Amino acid sequence: MKIIKYPNQSEQQTLLSRPTQEKQNVDNAVQSIIEQVKEKGDDALYAFAKAYDQAQLSSLKVSREEIATAENLVSDELKTAIKTAYNNIYKFHKACYTREYPVIETMPGITCWRKSLPIQKVGLYIPGGSAPLFSTVLMLAIPAQIAGNERVVLCSPTDASGAINPVVLYTANLCGVTKIYKAGGAGAVAAMTYGTDSIPAVDKIFGPGNAFVTRAKELAQQAGVAIDMPAGPSEVLVIADKNANPEYVAADLLAQAEHGPDSQVILLTDSLKLTEKVNEEVISQLSTLSRKRTANQALENSKAIVLNNLEDCVRWSDAYAPEHLIINTDNADELASKIKIAGSIFIGPYTCESLGDYASGTNHTLPTYGYARNYSGVSVDSFVNKVTYQKATRQGIQNLGPAVELMAQAEGLDAHKNAVSVRIKNVE
Repeated sequence: MKIIKYPNQSEQQTLLSRPTQEKQNVDNAVQSIIEQVKEKGDDALYAFAKAYDQAQLSSLKVSREEIATAENLVSDELKTAIKTAYNNIYKFHKACYTREYPVIETMPGITCWRKSLPIQKVGLYIPGGSAPLFSTVLMLAIPAQIAGNERVVLCSPTDASGAINPVVLYTANLCGVTKIYKAGGAGAVAAMTYGTDSIPAVDKIFGPGNAFVTRAKELAQQAGVAIDMPAGPSEVLVIADKNANPEYVAADLLAQAEHGPDSQVILLTDSLKLTEKVNEEVISQLSTLSRKRTANQALENSKAIVLNNLEDCVRWSDAYAPEHLIINTDNADELASKIKIAGSIFIGPYTCESLGDYASGTNHTLPTYGYARNYSGVSVDSFVNKVTYQKATRQGIQNLGPAVELMAQAEGLDAHKNAVSVRIKNVE
């Protein structure tokens, strides 16, 4: 990692910039994929499976038999671990969700309230490839299960034999998702946006993916289908002091770097000595990783920045707006209370990001690329619409009506005023 020592405030924006993303080629490819899905439906998805996954599919929908077979391919030890994660995630998300809100009488005769209603149709995209993210199934399907969405559709790419990763299928079934389809990349997003003979269209699409999936989701939003959040490459920022264990810090940085070559990891510290030790540990641990090539590419976009004090580290962290923020300092709780912007915060030397990625209970679908400034991570609230209600009695229209009449008249909206006036006239 490149070490930057005591930079000026004027250098902050440059040093905290994220890797630029090539968009034009991605745009052209995704537009083409979407048009093919709109025009050819299932046939386009079969062609994409053959072209991108070398899979000759006879059906897009995963059968009950395939789900049952997948369960037998997952070890009992892994099933137990997944169930542990399931229980923690369900417990946390259920506790944080409010379905019914109190009824408020804003004035005599006028009552207002709010209620959470499940979005009718949601789509979950689960990446495949070299790291099939079955953990993402938990992060998306459990909130959907709690919300009670009427239809939950899951799409994921296959291997060359035409099979979705068995752990993905097992986890989906554990979470009650049975409408599972063999479709990957931008084609899967297009199918959930516009619908095909096999894959139904949905109202909102969730899930991570590469630049093609991300762009397809952006275009789905333009077509009237909601998405969980804008996305960029995954990232972590670590704030560490002189007493932090450099082995822990290096491990946290590499855990994020192995996600992809475009991931970014940043270390903020007030200790040059720690930075040098962390760099040594990064080199040592990198050599042992199965995905060391990917992690090494990510480290090219990453840096360690030495600042004057931990307060500066907090300010620089807020300026960066990290997806994941790890605070590994003696006063970690105090620093965490000062953070204003982050997707998810991990406090103390033993709280590695991996806990949140898999099983602590929080969600790992988080805003990246600085979107933590204005977006929240996925929760049950992401899967519902919050609908407001109001009710006026005869007393209520008499009490509030005159004020509304005056306001409507001042805006020149006579029909608005009249809707109140005709009622007041009949209750007097």
